[in-house]
Amino acid sequence: MTNYLLPILVLLNLLPASSAADWPQFRGPNRDDVSKETGLLKSWPKDGPPLAWQVKGLGSSYAGVSVAGDRIYTLGANGAVSKVFALERDNGKVVWSADVGPAGGELGCTPTVDGDRVYALVGQEGDLVCLQIKDGKRVWHRNLHKEFGGSIKQWHYCESPLVDGDHVIVTPGGKDATMVALDKKTGETVWKCAIPLEHTEAGYASAVIAEVGGVKQYVRLLDGGLAGVSTDGKPLWTYQKLGPNINVSTPIVLKDQILAVAGYGKGGALLQLTANGKEVKAEEVYFKSELTNKHGGVLVVGDYAYGDTDDHGQPYCAEVKSGHVMWKREGNEGRGRRSASVTYADGRLYFRYANGVVALVKASPDGYKETGSFQVKTDGEAWAHPVVVGGKLYLREQDSLYCYDVREKK
Repeated sequence: MTNYLLPILVLLNLLPASSAADWPQFRGPNRDDVSKETGLLKSWPKDGPPLAWQVKGLGSSYAGVSVAGDRIYTLGANGAVSKVFALERDNGKVVWSADVGPAGGELGCTPTVDGDRVYALVGQEGDLVCLQIKDGKRVWHRNLHKEFGGSIKQWHYCESPLVDGDHVIVTPGGKDATMVALDKKTGETVWKCAIPLEHTEAGYASAVIAEVGGVKQYVRLLDGGLAGVSTDGKPLWTYQKLGPNINVSTPIVLKDQILAVAGYGKGGALLQLTANGKEVKAEEVYFKSELTNKHGGVLVVGDYAYGDTDDHGQPYCAEVKSGHVMWKREGNEGRGRRSASVTYADGRLYFRYANGVVALVKASPDGYKETGSFQVKTDGEAWAHPVVVGGKLYLREQDSLYCYDVREKK
């Protein structure tokens, strides 16, 4: 072997494993809860798909999982301490766990994986940490509450950090630092943005990236409403009809439109974004009181949006362009009850109800049609969104994580 190749091979062996089938952050690569998986089961047997493995001891949490390379990452509280866990993707074995802050809050953050680092926000005091994925060693730490005057609501911080290029985007919710960008390598502040809303509290949603007319921006649903911020930290637009409210659902980017929904009976809106130079205007296409969602998330497939009505366990299908509700699940359709989180893959919706029922449903405007369901043993209320990647279905159930094989057998 040529000597000059040896350093290259050594370097390659040190890099983290990667895969085309990754789910590296909350709601997946595009933060839309739409998986590109194919070749999956179109129906399930009576007891559900085969269980590949289960792991316990992850602590209490509403966090989901991120899947990248040969690892799975999640967040949980054990005793008085919150931890980030790294698990083996093949069997769920804990590779390492890292103490990242005090227990408390609702721990709704799903860690974000980027290269050889993972980023997580611990809810109780707003501790944002950057860790090495190989061993969980802390690289840097910031506190959103103490350092940026962040506003903490009754359930504390539940945002999942957004990594974009060289920056980490998070939302302290302060008057002077509603949203901030940090250097992802060092944690140093790049910019702070004061969003002009009466209520700047962060809420519990996460930021998404949109681009219209060549203007890239970060879109975020806060307690006071919806807002767009430029990549250099300038407020671009706000839409206040969705606030003030306890907002949880992450907005959906549809090219030059934004679909955003709010819970507690508030409703949902479709906005049209137009750019004129560096200026961006947001205009309401419609506002529909029927389009509510609390924390189960809403996703869009084709021309239709799917999500739960608030947290009632009554999923609906609505036409995106008009907001017209095509159907809403009735109480006698299936065994699922209470809040329903949703993910899409290969023509099917994966609804995970708070009573532990997981249902496979055709993604169609023609009605709620289950093609299988099964019961997961719950550790209490669990709201984490299902994850479908690499032929597997991952379900975080508070202290436990279940992995099911949902590949179609040849």
